[in-house]
Amino acid sequence: MAKLFEPITLGKLPLANRIVIAPMCQYSAEDGKMTDWHVQHLGNLSQSGAAILTIEATAVSPEGRISYADVGLWDDETEAAMGKVLDSVRRWSDMPIAIQLAHAGRKASTAKPWDGGAQIAPQDANGWQTVSASDIPFLAHENAPQALDKAGLARIRDAFADAARLGIDAIQIHGAHGYLLHQFLSPLSNTRTDEYGGTLENRMRFPLEVYDAVRAAFPANKPVTMRVSGTDWTPGGWDIEETIAFAKALEARGCDGFHVSSGGLHADQKIPVGPNYQVPLARKVKEAVEAMPVIAVGLITEPEQAEAIVATGDADMIAIARTVLYDPRWPWHAAAALGAQVKASPQFLRCQPRALKDLFTAG
Repeated sequence: MAKLFEPITLGKLPLANRIVIAPMCQYSAEDGKMTDWHVQHLGNLSQSGAAILTIEATAVSPEGRISYADVGLWDDETEAAMGKVLDSVRRWSDMPIAIQLAHAGRKASTAKPWDGGAQIAPQDANGWQTVSASDIPFLAHENAPQALDKAGLARIRDAFADAARLGIDAIQIHGAHGYLLHQFLSPLSNTRTDEYGGTLENRMRFPLEVYDAVRAAFPANKPVTMRVSGTDWTPGGWDIEETIAFAKALEARGCDGFHVSSGGLHADQKIPVGPNYQVPLARKVKEAVEAMPVIAVGLITEPEQAEAIVATGDADMIAIARTVLYDPRWPWHAAAALGAQVKASPQFLRCQPRALKDLFTAG
């Protein structure tokens, strides 16, 4: 059997294969509430044959949204809207569903990407005052964030814990791509002089406190994972050695998985983008941890490429995002290319190609 289609356990959650659908912002929410777009988007991906589907970055408080059109989970209305979508998707699919809990920090208050994605000033419509580890803006011309005080840190930590009480199969905490938790980790964005800044131990403190709060609020038999940028791709920034230290600290706390991405924190980043460009980062983390599953992401587009990543031990799983937006049946096609089987709902069984008599197992 192809390694990509071997089952794996994430914490105590059994998964049918090694393919994760990564979170993908849709910028289609209204006041934080999911809409019918999310029903069709997530419903479509829940029929893909992947092992687990991750809901897009979901802000734990209104100011934590990347844009005014982001999904949120901070009150009864946002929870009810998400619950309606989940009920619809689950009616037709038993694929496990995870959620990425997030706070954008200084990279919040922006326009939608197709409207340019620029930061919106606090005094303008759809804008608000951002917060961060320190009062350093992402871009020099942007409105500076407010440095969080102890009360602000407690409020956000509690918001992550409150969001974790949603009925969901797994949680991924967003600590990557230059958003709030990454802003605490990197010395380029964290110049604090209290116990949350300076040394690596101090810069890891708040992200680890958030993890602890989420873990305590979420059922013990369900997995909590963390997504991290393995490097800032900028001199003097967060790097792979610090990422490994963070991974080890999380593993010691019982973290169920570690998603290794990169970049997003600094405008001067120089990223060598190409197939597998982030896989070496995942490999270094996997070599350093004892048993915590490591998930590789980034420009993984071909079945043989994905199979090589897991078969050679670079990572335990792979995650796809833009790839599965372009081809929502990518796991089917990967199974066909690798001579494996994949689960399909009975409504789709008739489309199994004649030359691939054993491709589908009934769902």
